[in-house]
Amino acid sequence: MARVNFEGVSKAFDGALAVDDLHLDVHDGELLVLLGPSGCGKTTVLRMVAGLEDPTAGTVSIGDVIVNDVEPKDRDVAMVFQSYALYPHMTLRRNIEFPLRQQKVPAAERARRVDEAAGTLGLGDLLDRKPGQLSGGQRQRVALARAIVRDPQVFLMDEPLSNLDATLRIQTRADIVSLQRRLGTTTIYVTHDQVEAMTMGHRIAVMRDGRLQQVAAPQDLYERPANTFVASFLGSPGMNLVPASVDGAVVTVDGTRVELPAGPAVAAGPVTVGVRPEAASLAPEGIAATVVLVEQLGAEAHVICALVDGTRVVVRQENRAARPDLGDAVAIRVDPAQLLLFDADTGARLELGR
Repeated sequence: MARVNFEGVSKAFDGALAVDDLHLDVHDGELLVLLGPSGCGKTTVLRMVAGLEDPTAGTVSIGDVIVNDVEPKDRDVAMVFQSYALYPHMTLRRNIEFPLRQQKVPAAERARRVDEAAGTLGLGDLLDRKPGQLSGGQRQRVALARAIVRDPQVFLMDEPLSNLDATLRIQTRADIVSLQRRLGTTTIYVTHDQVEAMTMGHRIAVMRDGRLQQVAAPQDLYERPANTFVASFLGSPGMNLVPASVDGAVVTVDGTRVELPAGPAVAAGPVTVGVRPEAASLAPEGIAATVVLVEQLGAEAHVICALVDGTRVVVRQENRAARPDLGDAVAIRVDPAQLLLFDADTGARLELGR
């Protein structure tokens, strides 16, 4: 096991920065999720740990060793790819033991480690089959077994579940979490799926346009996002963001005044109000809106409303709540204790004197 450290790491391709001045410390034994939209630089970060890309600036360390000039094969990391990358002509046993053959591990030790890894992932009865005879979920478990059989310092996982259907994704992500907790191996996991990130990571590092936005435990990110990007990216659906103005402890949203428990530490003026869908409800009085869509999700519903100025707000309703009809004029009540305020220009969260 080992910590992974990025100190001022940047990576440019043809003059364009894919990663910009990354400072990040991955703790020994933790599962850290790199989360962000496509093109934000998260896979480039992973490839720099693996040695598949060289930093343009800064240092990458594994344990106490700076690995910028260390060959990939000497970094003691194992990578699991989105595409599984299995050899179709080899049996599962041969696929799993392939890195051990490269390391010239004795045959008896190879067999022991393959059997142990296969048993851990429920593949013990399938070792004589070839990848083409397996389901997508089974093939992904073979790729995981091939990684863990090496007993590396660090696991690197690049969107390993994106090719699976929804049911298999849920099952396999639970398998990965259970496996990582049992092995205690430092793991960096890349995904664009915020539900995956929230359910798997000890901490989540959110990236955008090559820059780190925030690093925190999942619940801390959800409740105290550093800026409007993190607020809108986390959550299903994301946080509602509405233009407003603040004066002391009073926020005015689309003409409706809402009193906060305490005012922000800023001067009066324009702000962006953030409210989670579960902190909003339909009530006799509140912010005027019109229902534009009702998404029925079984145990709950998302009522999507348009304010007078056209801003969309999502209200989460429990299963037994009365559903409005499309086009209904409604009023939205928000819980003042759960409101967040963001700077209207920078998007940074404003501290409230709570």
